[in-house]
Amino acid sequence: MKHVTDVAERFGAAAQFVGGRAVEGTGESTFSVVDPASGQPVWTYRTAGRDDVDAAVAAAKAAFPGWAAATPGERSQVLYRLSRVLEDLAGDLARTETLQCGKPIRLSTEFDVPGTVDNTAFFAGAARHLEGRAAAEYSADHTSHVRREPIGVIGSVAPWNYPLQMAAWKILPAIAAGNTIVLKPSELTPLTSLMFAAAAVEAGLPDGVVNIVTGTGPEAGEPLVAHPDVAMTSFTGSTAVGRRIAELAAGGVKRLHLELGGKAPFVVFDDADLAAAVHGAVAAALINGGQDCTAATRAYIQRPLYDAFVAGVADLMQDVRLGDPADPGTDLGPLISAAHRDRVAAVVERARAYADVVTGGAAPGGALADGAYYRPTLLTGAPQDSEAVQREIFGPVLAVLPFDADDEGLALASDTPYGLAASAWTRDVYRAGRASRALTAGCVWINDHIPIVSEMPHGGAKASGYGKDMSLYSFEEYTQVKHVMSDNTGVARKDWHRTVFADRSHR
Repeated sequence: MKHVTDVAERFGAAAQFVGGRAVEGTGESTFSVVDPASGQPVWTYRTAGRDDVDAAVAAAKAAFPGWAAATPGERSQVLYRLSRVLEDLAGDLARTETLQCGKPIRLSTEFDVPGTVDNTAFFAGAARHLEGRAAAEYSADHTSHVRREPIGVIGSVAPWNYPLQMAAWKILPAIAAGNTIVLKPSELTPLTSLMFAAAAVEAGLPDGVVNIVTGTGPEAGEPLVAHPDVAMTSFTGSTAVGRRIAELAAGGVKRLHLELGGKAPFVVFDDADLAAAVHGAVAAALINGGQDCTAATRAYIQRPLYDAFVAGVADLMQDVRLGDPADPGTDLGPLISAAHRDRVAAVVERARAYADVVTGGAAPGGALADGAYYRPTLLTGAPQDSEAVQREIFGPVLAVLPFDADDEGLALASDTPYGLAASAWTRDVYRAGRASRALTAGCVWINDHIPIVSEMPHGGAKASGYGKDMSLYSFEEYTQVKHVMSDNTGVARKDWHRTVFADRSHR
């Protein structure tokens, strides 16, 4: 497998983007972006250190007054131009995303990049709709109105599974609302975040509004979250790291938005379209190699359909084509790294003690042996309280369990610490409505699993975090509400002053 790239020529030695320009890091270590399909490094850079974080935050702080004072229309125009610049870069963005992540080029081309362009266009419009409640006299002598204002400098940390989309999800609502931002992408996958920041400047975004620091969590992430000039942190990643982020943010009484892990259930009732459910389950379990916190990981199948569902999923998984992610014919690429592939494999190996591996459960050999590949894997017989059912695996692994009564299936589906996403499959509108109410998740799909749209919020419950990405709801995270109350009487001595002063009628 040969991957040709101009990464070194395009990015040089600069893995940071501060004050409108690409710069080298000053951290103590170097890091390599590795092509997961070959295991070969494609770019080596010096990571960000505390000084780089300080410089990026200072640039964002300096840019904040001017950007916050820009009109919604002015911010909207910049974001609209950015959507066009990203559209022009679509091919380069898709190839670069596939190179650094190992995701199939079809996914990058048809999902990641167009989703990012659409999200940018959405926030270009949403920037003009930052409204408070209408002015009114809630007190007879005063008029009240509500202002929705930017918070300040945002310090965000994004994951490696959807680098471009996650950069957009962090950056767009923040700057549309008038904030400035310092984003730390994963050190594994910084390339498209750097391209996004450069595109924003090309579109006319003022220097310092968007900054990128690329480094490890201890070197760059923790100093960013704890920085005294950072007013808010948005983090997407594992629940374990989210807890650490929350501890750091709490020390500075910072606002916090967390989008954390998931263990999404896929509930199939006995009246469901079996073929649709089988195809939906395999697609939803394998998207992005299963490295998706909303991916279907636990399928609960009402007993009359259970055997046929297991057989159908096993057959379809065996037809999935593993291969070079740059090849449009590839269905499933490698996982992000050999180390992560080994973690997924270890969960499956432990599961052999309590479950059946119906298909998969191994890394392929031959031409794919050098990459971080793992075969689509189907588990049955795993107990509800087992590791494979309760813990996030983040790989192409689906556990299937049977249930009898509707109540049982819905209860099992919500019986994990997580609550990010879920789906229910049925032809019965009343069953669908009940499932949408009973399933504890930030998003519930009916007869589908995975699609997202810019107009609708994305976020979770329980250990999956709180707050929303995308949609107008995201502005709740990136703005502060101010109540302004104006006296209408012009009277010097207000009626309520009597609660402080005794009768002063002679004065």
